[in-house]
Amino acid sequence: MVSLRWGGLAARAALFVSTHSAERASTSSYTQNAHDATTALQSCIATVMSNTFIKAQSTAATAQKTVSLNGMVSSKYSYDKRDIAARGFSNFLNEYYDDEGWWALAWIRAWDVTQNDAFLSMAELIFADMQNGTDDKCGGGIWWSKDRAYKNAIANELYLSVAASLANRVPGYNEYYLDIAKREWAWFKSSGMINEGKLINDGLRINANGSCVNNGLNTWSYNQGVVLGGLAELSRASGDKSYLNEAVGIGKAAIKLLSDNMGVIHESGGCEPNCGGDGSQFKGIFMRNLHYLHSVAPQDEFRTVILANADSIWANDRDAANNRLGISWTGPASAGGGPNASTHSSAMDVLVAAMAVS
Repeated sequence: MVSLRWGGLAARAALFVSTHSAERASTSSYTQNAHDATTALQSCIATVMSNTFIKAQSTAATAQKTVSLNGMVSSKYSYDKRDIAARGFSNFLNEYYDDEGWWALAWIRAWDVTQNDAFLSMAELIFADMQNGTDDKCGGGIWWSKDRAYKNAIANELYLSVAASLANRVPGYNEYYLDIAKREWAWFKSSGMINEGKLINDGLRINANGSCVNNGLNTWSYNQGVVLGGLAELSRASGDKSYLNEAVGIGKAAIKLLSDNMGVIHESGGCEPNCGGDGSQFKGIFMRNLHYLHSVAPQDEFRTVILANADSIWANDRDAANNRLGISWTGPASAGGGPNASTHSSAMDVLVAAMAVS
């Protein structure tokens, strides 16, 4: 992932500004304000998605990622500065399978709200490239990048989530994608990345003898999150509720790890307020997927933590002059030099979830 520009968040910001003040008043007025904001967005949202679909893949760029000693990823995307438009990747493909997974999920969600078949077809095309990153090393799974040096949690969780999501949406290929998703989860569950506390470490260490073990790196919040949405989709596609039980266990373990005594989520490993452009979005990804899971496997604990964080963000982590949101959900909004588009979009995931569960 990479930090976002403020202009690209205009539509989401409009939804954000409308909904939270209503939530503080009453559920009915909160819902009405959200409806009004959505209505205002409908005239432009299809154009925004179409423009992104075309321009974000218009020219070639190069992706490079580094990993710190604790497992924090930093992403850098390079392009010819003589061509300002040269910022995309053809067909949304690059050197990293996790980047491809994020794009695939984005186009699946875009299809959900527009029913534009070009978006779903693009998600299938991206997933086909992701399949090239799987092999039998460590017993299965997908590599993080095309240099095949690391098998990590996020790439595999995205692979699971995309496959299961396609199983629920592509007529005639439901069983094909469902089989992939089932096999991916079976491998992931037994890979060693899920530790004894039901938390997911960053990835696997490949030993000299070829064996693969949990590398013990940080239990980042987004690694506890994407899997929740993936298992929710897998349960829907298969009709097997046991996947939801496994997801609920991971979700509750993550809340216990990440919450302070007021129920507010903080990033694992204590990187706040300096988590970088990638890490500053991790918590929002967790909360977004916790919301997905709650929608199919409701838990009082999930609803409570979503609302507690939404309340804290609005009261403590908001730049009141322009409603921009920072990285630390207990505040202040200026922590770490923010707010910026990355911290703002992450916090907005919580506000959208609160709108749904209130």
